[in-house]
Amino acid sequence: MSKTNINRKKFNKYFWIIFAAPFALLALLLLLAAVGGMGYMPDINTLENPKINLASQVISDDGKVLGSFYYRNQNRTYVDYDELPDHLVKALIATEDKRFYRHSGIDARGIARMVIKTGLLMQRSSGGGSTITQQLAKMLFHEPPRTMFGRGLQKIKEWIIAVRLEKAYTKEEIITMYFNQCDFVNEAAGIKSAAQVYFSTLPDSLTVEQAAMLVGMAKNPSFYNPNDSNRRERVQRRRNVVLNQMEKYSYISTDLADSLKGMPLTIKFQRVAHDQGLATYFREHIRTLLMKKEPKRKDYYDYDLYREDSLKWMNDPLFGWCNKNKKPDGNPYNLYTDGLKIYSTVNTKMQQYAEEAMKEHLGGYLQPAFFKEKRGAKRAPFSRDLQDKDIDRILTRAMLNSDRGRSLKDQGLTTSQIYKEFKKSVPMKVFSWRGDIDTTMSPLDSIRYYKHFLRAGFMAMEPLTGHVKAYVGGIDFASFKYDHVSQSKRQAGSTFKPFLYILAMQEGRSPCDEVPNISQTFMVNDTVWTPRSNSREKDLGKMKTLKWGLATSENNISAWLIKEFKPKPIADVAHKMGITSYIDPVPSMIYGTSDMTVAEMVSSYATLANRGEHIKPAYITRIEDKNGNILAEFTPEKMESISEQTAFLMLNLLEGVTNFGTAVRLRYAYHFTAQIAAKTGTTQNHSDGWMIGITPKLVAGGWVGAEDRSVHFDGMTMGQGATMALPIYALFMQRVYADKSLGITQNDVFQMPSGMAPIPDCRDIVSPGEGEDYYWENEW
Repeated sequence: MSKTNINRKKFNKYFWIIFAAPFALLALLLLLAAVGGMGYMPDINTLENPKINLASQVISDDGKVLGSFYYRNQNRTYVDYDELPDHLVKALIATEDKRFYRHSGIDARGIARMVIKTGLLMQRSSGGGSTITQQLAKMLFHEPPRTMFGRGLQKIKEWIIAVRLEKAYTKEEIITMYFNQCDFVNEAAGIKSAAQVYFSTLPDSLTVEQAAMLVGMAKNPSFYNPNDSNRRERVQRRRNVVLNQMEKYSYISTDLADSLKGMPLTIKFQRVAHDQGLATYFREHIRTLLMKKEPKRKDYYDYDLYREDSLKWMNDPLFGWCNKNKKPDGNPYNLYTDGLKIYSTVNTKMQQYAEEAMKEHLGGYLQPAFFKEKRGAKRAPFSRDLQDKDIDRILTRAMLNSDRGRSLKDQGLTTSQIYKEFKKSVPMKVFSWRGDIDTTMSPLDSIRYYKHFLRAGFMAMEPLTGHVKAYVGGIDFASFKYDHVSQSKRQAGSTFKPFLYILAMQEGRSPCDEVPNISQTFMVNDTVWTPRSNSREKDLGKMKTLKWGLATSENNISAWLIKEFKPKPIADVAHKMGITSYIDPVPSMIYGTSDMTVAEMVSSYATLANRGEHIKPAYITRIEDKNGNILAEFTPEKMESISEQTAFLMLNLLEGVTNFGTAVRLRYAYHFTAQIAAKTGTTQNHSDGWMIGITPKLVAGGWVGAEDRSVHFDGMTMGQGATMALPIYALFMQRVYADKSLGITQNDVFQMPSGMAPIPDCRDIVSPGEGEDYYWENEW
């Protein structure tokens, strides 16, 4: 054999070895990857049941999504294929994988083109390397590689997973999973969130150009972020690339493509966050309620609070629901990843009306009046009675209890060192009713600035069902997290007085029974105590009806009732009607000195409209899993509290408050003609203002005051409940009555119990409007 032939054979041998080596290596790598020899490879069960984090949603009683619970960047809500518009699917296929319906996970032609362009022709753009299925595999099962070699191994694993996905799912299911898994940044995970965040719409309502923009973002969401004003032009160009691809593959006409490419982006960006949107305080209340853990004594410094939570854990199915209930796999439900549907009782219209009413009154009238009163005052916003050392003590406590203060303390700084840090001016954003303000001030000054703001809590519920229809825990959840409906407890003032009268009615008294309007004296711990009267001179010493006494909030009448029926039975009545907080059974209870929540007060008043049966406030009606299976249904707890006749008598008494008493401005200022039973309340130094109103179908009320009791109006005119809290109720009810779809009208009436004799008019009532000139809750 000639030397030439030998060399030719060697050449052929080495040529085929070199040619076949990459393919053999690739086959080996594929085999190793398939059996898990190159790291984690999902098994069939995992592929068929991939773990996709889904946000849990809170849904209103009228079917609107109030908000979602999710981990950061995981605000994802599942959509089905039939919710995806046809042009959205076509935009994706035209741009990312034109042969999607013709391959089984790997596009050989696309890979060959990529190899030729990048490997042989050294061109920058390869185009078509990854199919939609491969991209889905990457999103579901891979972390970003750190090296080029790692990227190569990842690509091989993607091929295998893509093929397996194609075997496990239909093409439509793969498209659906892709859109549900894709992250569109700005807390928009999945196509449903993206449609809401960028266009304030749902996926099935996306227009062609909107769909094209979202598909274009999928290539690199951060790079093509339409919420960045500096990238808008780039995003528009990318959108037009998608439109060109749709035209190229005849999904849209040339004329339509040309027309759409000339359109601006028209973004309707809607920021998504836990502290934004409707019913923020309500959503947080629901979150904390569902996520409660089984109480452990070591976690509580207050035994009474531990006992209270332990009873709730045992008796309240909603309290700690996520931790008390287990999924089929034995793990507790995760509110942030399990895609629960939480159906609430809140009505979006009433919630909106309540938030608007609070903003209109506090932001438009009361807070400006408070700023005006305190302007130039040396100790503002604190009372003139406080000394500088008292104010320093309040500010120091607030400083140490703040997140920044606790962090500095954990770092080992002393109180004086923390104080120095808090005196340094820094850029910050602070709340105002006209919008957040970018400014520079010291954290200590910001604490004092925030002390100026009056806070509020407001709740409305249906008395017959217990369903809470509106829940406003404060003036701005982003700035003030503390909930003044369910967390905050404040002195109830004169809104506690109806419980005295309820016991009197229960014991056989009637609204027109007369008692002497004279001072009453008590012996309290060897001390003589006489409640101060708030009557006009001409009314003192005369016989007055109970209806007059409650309408005018007269302390002499309340004190007479305390002597007649004793504090302990009165406290027992309040507890039976829904007050769960401790009530000190002492004569001074006529002033409403015990602390209570807005939720307690509103629900206890609802007992009167519910014919004497107390019903606990209901926040949730049912919980479903991500597939729509009902996991739990909730029925409000009911309890017979007082007789039906007593309840109706009390409604008659409380109507006197609106007809000629402390709430008479509901008639002459807001022109209500409806049957409204109500009570206002004011506490010592007018630190707290209350108003609770009862109508046949809706009971609502609220509290207004500052964070510190030493921050308040200087005078009764502005500081009374009729000024601070009543307008919120009135503005809310104006909107409710105006909305015919709610089915609540001014023609609704309280139903008299069958067989009950009519209640006569009392002789000492005054004309509507007169009471406002003379009667306020000057209990102190």
